[in-house]
Amino acid sequence: MNKIEKEPASRAPIDIEKFTDPDWTAKGEVRAQVPLSQLDTLWFNTGTLCNIECVNCYILSSPTNDRLSYITAPEVAAFLDEIERDKLGTREIGFTGGEPFMNPQFLIMLEDTLARGFDVLVLTNAMKPMQRKKIKKALLDLQARFGKQITLRISLDHYTKELHDTERGDGSFDKAIIGIDWLSANNFSLNIAGRTMWNEQEDKERRGYSELIRTRNWSIDAQNPEQLILFPEMDEKPDVPEITQACWGILNVQPETMMCATSRMVIKRRGSDKAQIVPCTLIAYEEAFDMGHELHEAAKTDGGMFENGAVKLCHPYCAKFCVLGGGSCSV
Repeated sequence: MNKIEKEPASRAPIDIEKFTDPDWTAKGEVRAQVPLSQLDTLWFNTGTLCNIECVNCYILSSPTNDRLSYITAPEVAAFLDEIERDKLGTREIGFTGGEPFMNPQFLIMLEDTLARGFDVLVLTNAMKPMQRKKIKKALLDLQARFGKQITLRISLDHYTKELHDTERGDGSFDKAIIGIDWLSANNFSLNIAGRTMWNEQEDKERRGYSELIRTRNWSIDAQNPEQLILFPEMDEKPDVPEITQACWGILNVQPETMMCATSRMVIKRRGSDKAQIVPCTLIAYEEAFDMGHELHEAAKTDGGMFENGAVKLCHPYCAKFCVLGGGSCSV
């Protein structure tokens, strides 16, 4: 058993009330906000249903959680039409979940997106839903036609079976390895998403992944942060500081480097007849962050959590994952 221990949580529980005012922090300071500089990446959440249930899944995906319904291919196409019609210059389309390969229309929307010339990033656990014969046959066809336009990012929380399985369930590591082996053997463009939750130094973690990659003969460079993305912990329970306008200078971080400066996500909540735009991949359930049903609405949203399309950083994930954690779901 790997002796690395999970990073201990702060003793202080999060004070969620301090994030409720979109303009002012609990100390009366001006809350930070991030303008949308360019819609470089548009994400689609394909639905929260997943073949497994992870301990610390930020969106609580599971075999029974359908709070976000399966989005349909026509709904995705409507947003792609809007990008083309309004010449928004969007380069990349991302698909996340849940597990995207469980959505019965995913292959249709994937082919449509690639045929329009977008780069596509698919977040998957590479397990049984992706490994079905029908899916693998379709993926090989798409790769032959569109090549490096498509990249698959595989969730592999740790380079050891023991720690990965503590998050994703017994046997999940071995099943993911089979999927990555197949993708690598067929020359798909791949990267891996790991976690930094075990109080392990980054250089040691990258060396661990490097050894695994070497033994499996995968075409992934663990020293390249674009090919091995190490995400910060997503536990919402420990307290985090609020981000003020002054924090940009104090932390030497620029707002334009935040995920919400260049991306938005489309979701479809259970029971809704319309897809909904939200600021990023991390905030899907809080209706206060809804930005409208069309991309041009999201760019003009005013008041509340937004101002002229800028996102006010009044969610714990803004601090924990993005500003302080340095995380981004896009490359």
